[in-house]
Amino acid sequence: MTKKDIVIKIADETGVKQIDVKKVVQKTLDYIVESLARGETVELRNFGIFKTKSRKGRIGRNPRTGESVPIPEKKVVTFKPGLVMKARVK
Repeated sequence: MTKKDIVIKIADETGVKQIDVKKVVQKTLDYIVESLARGETVELRNFGIFKTKSRKGRIGRNPRTGESVPIPEKKVVTFKPGLVMKARVK
């Protein structure tokens, strides 16, 4: 399912124009990304929790040459599903 599919479904069920639904969906996603960029946790009840986590730097290996390559520390986004989502997906 894509963002477009979500917009179409919401527009069909609510009777709101697709362009307006698209703006709301996009703004919601933008605010989630902005919060994560600031290092905040985003909790959506009955859906799940988005958090940022730091991965330590490490030494990797180039598979072609076998040469050691330093991999820098980076932040990644993690998601933990809520109880309702877990139950429905089961």
